[in-house]
Amino acid sequence: MTHELLNKAPAGGSHPSPESLHRRLLPWYRRQRRRLPWRGAGDPYRVWVSEVMLQQTQVATVTPFYQRFIDRFPTIARLARARAPDVLAAWSGLGYYRRARNLHAAARLVAREHAGRIPADPVRFGRLPGVGRYTVGAVLSIAFDLPLPVLDGNVARVLSRLYALPASIREPKGARALWRLAGTLVPMRRAGDWNQALMELGATVCLPRGPRCPACPVRALCRARALERVEVLPPPAPRRRTVTVKRAVALIERDGRLLMVRREGTLLDGMWEPPGVELERRASARAALGRALKKLGVTARLEPTGRRVRHRITHRAIEVEVWRGVEGAHAPGARVRGARFVGPRARGLALTALARKLQS
Repeated sequence: MTHELLNKAPAGGSHPSPESLHRRLLPWYRRQRRRLPWRGAGDPYRVWVSEVMLQQTQVATVTPFYQRFIDRFPTIARLARARAPDVLAAWSGLGYYRRARNLHAAARLVAREHAGRIPADPVRFGRLPGVGRYTVGAVLSIAFDLPLPVLDGNVARVLSRLYALPASIREPKGARALWRLAGTLVPMRRAGDWNQALMELGATVCLPRGPRCPACPVRALCRARALERVEVLPPPAPRRRTVTVKRAVALIERDGRLLMVRREGTLLDGMWEPPGVELERRASARAALGRALKKLGVTARLEPTGRRVRHRITHRAIEVEVWRGVEGAHAPGARVRGARFVGPRARGLALTALARKLQS
């Protein structure tokens, strides 16, 4: 498949050899790599945490979260012993919370089935929750110097341009071709540095828009540059259709504290935010919120604030009507599991992004 796509690439110049890329890119990485808190640690656990956090999230966003998380759970044993709500609270604000749940579950499996040591075997490591092909390659190459490839958006863009390869990581056929190509380039030694060099090049030089080609250490080998096709590679993949969602939430205060409920279900499970409902077309927000509050054993007079908050979760564009509830008498048995009044800081509680916006 890789050869087929390479053959379809525009003619003009030979493909860069692995050795020529290694000679240029590895010295550049040693000189130019960013100083990041997880680099050079030599601890497989810390490499793993950083790689999980960096999935779908920018380095600048991850850095403070990583440091706080490691301060809270400095070893995999500490993470394995932690309560799930505490792990989610430490992750709160970083998003994609399934990553935190999988990392926590994997840590417990490592403690129980691998004597607390992260397995260096790709098959055994790959069986842990949330560990896919990218994570296997990144963690085991960086932490154990195993000659395994990685492929993320940055690496895919670099390879597509270097080889003028019309392949997108978001398309199955293109992803397979790029994985095969990445596998042919990994050196037997210093595989971790090589993988990080590719990722660093994509993150800082070979940018999606406005690539800094004059600063690129492998520009002389880049077929896309020679063919003046840098801006059109890799080819864009079809974008996932945006789904518009309307919600309503109720802000109910008591003694300066705000009522929060724990969400359940596949999306944001275990996270906390003010009580709310998803609105069907032409549904009454007041009535729907009233029914939701009744289930919590809370009666409140609901008043519209006129405020609307917009935010996004993956492909869901969410518009939220904000209502204020004046708390009335509690129905019998008002204490409901998964609902509590919390203070402004809500320390130790895993708040959703919406809850944080509503508190600001």
